[in-house]
Amino acid sequence: MEQERVPVLVVGGGYAGLSAAMLLAWREVPVMLVERHPSTSIQPKAFGVGPRAVELLRPVPGVEEALSGIWAGIGDDMRIAIAKSLADPDPHMIMTSEDEDMSFLREVTPVAQIGAPQAEIERVLRHAAEELGADLRFSTELCSLDQDDDGVTARIRTGGGEERLVRADYVVAADGYRSPLRHALGVPTSGKGELGQTCSIMFDADLGGLVREREVTLWYLQNDAFTGVIVTGTGVGAHVLGVNLTEGQTEADFTDERCVELVRIATGRPDLDVRVLDRTTFGLAHILADTYRAGRVFFAGDAAHTMPPTGGQGGSTALQDGADLAWRLWLVVTGQAGPDFLDTYDAERRPIGALTADAHLANLGVRMPPAARVGYPEPLADPSGALIGHRYHSTSILDEPGDDGSIMEDPRVPNGRPGSRAPHVVLDWEGQRISTIDLFGSGFVLMADRQGGHAWMDAGRMAKERLGVQLTRLLVGDELRDVEGCWRDRYGVNGDGAVLVRPDGYVAWRTPSMVDDPLATLEQVLRAVLSR
Repeated sequence: MEQERVPVLVVGGGYAGLSAAMLLAWREVPVMLVERHPSTSIQPKAFGVGPRAVELLRPVPGVEEALSGIWAGIGDDMRIAIAKSLADPDPHMIMTSEDEDMSFLREVTPVAQIGAPQAEIERVLRHAAEELGADLRFSTELCSLDQDDDGVTARIRTGGGEERLVRADYVVAADGYRSPLRHALGVPTSGKGELGQTCSIMFDADLGGLVREREVTLWYLQNDAFTGVIVTGTGVGAHVLGVNLTEGQTEADFTDERCVELVRIATGRPDLDVRVLDRTTFGLAHILADTYRAGRVFFAGDAAHTMPPTGGQGGSTALQDGADLAWRLWLVVTGQAGPDFLDTYDAERRPIGALTADAHLANLGVRMPPAARVGYPEPLADPSGALIGHRYHSTSILDEPGDDGSIMEDPRVPNGRPGSRAPHVVLDWEGQRISTIDLFGSGFVLMADRQGGHAWMDAGRMAKERLGVQLTRLLVGDELRDVEGCWRDRYGVNGDGAVLVRPDGYVAWRTPSMVDDPLATLEQVLRAVLSR
């Protein structure tokens, strides 16, 4: 049987798999992706991308612009409400885009949330990945997988029945919430488990008069006929109704006639002209993998953390998983980091996956009764921390003495401590306004102030040569001018201190002031961070 060779094999062509493949290809790591379906999704599925995920996708040329273009063609506003139908005269509003709670985002990130359906976003990611040289194989399924000390051997089968072997160093398991790979490798799970089934009905109808023009709206529906959700504005004439199945119901109960009836109930228009475009049934679940790593296989997206959709961050979390694996695998495959460095993926991302899934479960009890609240977590008092205030702790982060070990912080008060997302600061670069966020993505970044940072720049140059690590050295106040004069304060350094930022834009280490031997210190830091 013919055998192919590739450093990384990705299983699954959803958010996690596509983001991993795209960002690996962008870093020039050969990658193959197999997906059993013939194409990316035609169902809108998850709606919107959070700002943290956009920050991670933004280094790939054209991606953020393409996503923003979709959003510009759909709507300018976002509302979330609880109602009986779209015609409910007194809906209970639980979020609007003008909420004060979200206005802070403009101050902490240069990107905005993208309100676009998953089907459109997947197409953008697929196109970018293929343009960058990723080998994406749809209508191709994984049949079996065997690991040894040196790699993984996978047997794959095309839609035409042809089988071949693929030898890879590592595998990204992004194969969905049922994750055959997770089951095959015996990875235990926790959480509330299966919570129910939802039938997603994609339909074409004129909702003029019910939804204001160019307004994207998410409604949680509670009426005598069903509970569910309706998303309007996902495209001209295309909308989605999700209906929660009751006990005894199956997918077969959702005939075209019944789907039309349900849409009319959801919209409050009994005579609405409706055309059903597609329907599918998916599970509502709260399932958490107890480890994100099984040998050379790494779990991402729903395979790692399946969560109810009540919160809107499931898709963004999956995108972040894929992006996170891409830069870590790149470092190891290219020899910049040691093999043990990959343990940091589980250490850092699993607590965040659990935090996000639990927050969505808590929202389920509030937004979509009659959910059983017994044993459910309480909703987050401040969801902004879960949106863009994650903190990481692992051997790749050199915590400062006295660190409280928190996995969330208030993003409104950035402090630049290790384990935190590097703060957004506006800089002037040769007359062009950029963000510090724009400096991260392609490798490590060593930042220091011009006043006393030349010693750090010299140390960075020598450490880069000695260790063979991709490291960019930047003096703030030299080519990069601190427009608002807040860089030192937000990054917590004095005039002669330094900060080391990872490719994902997280602070790995900092020193507020100069040390006796900058080169020895920096080499020691890099070896520790990279598990070398």
